[in-house]
Amino acid sequence: MTIKSVRNLRRISQVVFFLLFFWLILKTNFDVDLSPAAGAEITLPYPVSIALQFDPLVALATLLSSGTLYKGLLWSLLILIPTIFLGRFFCGWVCPLGSLNHWISEIPGERLQRKGKRKIESNRYKKYQRIKYYILFFFLAASVTGTLQVGLLDPLPLLARSLGTVVLPTTHTAAIGLLHWISSWGIAPLSYAAQHVYDGISLLLLSFRQVHFHAILTLAAFFALILIFNRVHTRFWCRAICPLGALLGIFSRFAIFGLEKDESTCDQCGLCLLSCQGGDNPDVGAAWRQPECQLCLNCQAVCPQGSLKFKFFPNLKAGADNPASTQKVDISRRKLVASVAGGLVLAPLLRSGDAFAANSDPLLIRPPGATAEDDFLARCIRCGQCMRVCPNNALHPTLFQAGLEGLWTPLLIPRIGYCEPTCTLCGQVCPTGAIEQLTLKQKVGDKETAPNRIGTAFIDRGRCLPWAMGRSCIVCEEWCPTSPKAVYLKEEITTDRQGNEVRLKRPYIDPDLCTGCGACEYACPVVDKPAVYVTAVGESRSATNQVLLQKGARK
Repeated sequence: MTIKSVRNLRRISQVVFFLLFFWLILKTNFDVDLSPAAGAEITLPYPVSIALQFDPLVALATLLSSGTLYKGLLWSLLILIPTIFLGRFFCGWVCPLGSLNHWISEIPGERLQRKGKRKIESNRYKKYQRIKYYILFFFLAASVTGTLQVGLLDPLPLLARSLGTVVLPTTHTAAIGLLHWISSWGIAPLSYAAQHVYDGISLLLLSFRQVHFHAILTLAAFFALILIFNRVHTRFWCRAICPLGALLGIFSRFAIFGLEKDESTCDQCGLCLLSCQGGDNPDVGAAWRQPECQLCLNCQAVCPQGSLKFKFFPNLKAGADNPASTQKVDISRRKLVASVAGGLVLAPLLRSGDAFAANSDPLLIRPPGATAEDDFLARCIRCGQCMRVCPNNALHPTLFQAGLEGLWTPLLIPRIGYCEPTCTLCGQVCPTGAIEQLTLKQKVGDKETAPNRIGTAFIDRGRCLPWAMGRSCIVCEEWCPTSPKAVYLKEEITTDRQGNEVRLKRPYIDPDLCTGCGACEYACPVVDKPAVYVTAVGESRSATNQVLLQKGARK
């Protein structure tokens, strides 16, 4: 097989793995039967989070932060072990965000994209490519202290979060808006054609329902910046920022597969540098840097003289005009120490600014099955899978509700959607065990098992129609899904302003039965600020965040 055929195979591999990743994210949101008649527990039809379980950085950081390796993360060895022998093949052949950066970098353009000699110079190894190693060790050191932040920049959780909470919802909104715009013209054939096009696209690309996500602007701006920087420097994200690429670069320094240069045949045409994706100096006359090479194979494929060849056990020694290639990672020890020190103080710094446990946001309602907050922040990688799979669009990324340490972690917003009692999907898609996979019995409980609680509902009597305004309303009691109902009614006699007796059914909350699902708050007809609301108090995951502390519990 010729080198150009191998390069074409790599291009096919990029497309296949990107489409597979995209398809899994698309299938994270699927139509489910939530009616009581369905009866059976809802299960996932596809292993939608398997791509995240192949991530070696997630596995390593989770192990450091929580002291355990979640069962599915052992798949990451299928990426890490071949890297030791081949080098960073994952970056050039598999990584969906790397492929997207590659394609964005190669889009023709006049203003941002570098060309000719300028592009050749920009594709040489630069000192800024060290940054990713400092980011890696900063995050790993932070993981040791119990705060897992790698998901902010790790390419697989980052792309899953961006596609699931930004790209797909925005595409869906735009498609609906375009359909309505065309329909508003009042031209029946066009409206008919537009509807059929929309129906066809929805089968392949759109969710079965429209979803919206809190904090989407911050997520969109972050993702857009990543793509824009790739227009300035080829695969800038992969070269300079990606912590997973840095981890694979460290392991690739032991690779037995690499680039061998023949200086006797090289005519210094520069085509290898013009096509280089990794900024690893493939040209004769410069030291090739194996930890930076993404095995795109472009340099060998475009070399007209055949001076560059990838092979097992290559000769990396220096020649007369060719400096010795290196398998060492180019980092400054002083800056490395500073990165580790910064990571070690990150958690104490973030947690010392306020007595967070005593002054936490009462509306920080975590998904059902979420572990205790400290352990949750030691496991959550902000992939957005739980938000995407939630059938009621109830889970959303945080901004500052959990402090800076919990940025973009999931919280439940009952006014947007409530937690479906028979749904345990968020635990099924969580790749790191931050949300435990509950059974239906553990979720709803029975005579022997207490239900999983995520909070408690409260009545605001100053806004409740029967309490404050003398008007009949039993919506919260009708919507309460527990059995027996946590919202119960008492018929009471009061008088209106004319002195007439009025019989009203007024709602009360039984905290022993309330699970905090938020159905009452979601359905409350008081539009602007609901008269019944849910806070995190009473959650099963905390022994101290309770309305009434049990005997033996200490704060």
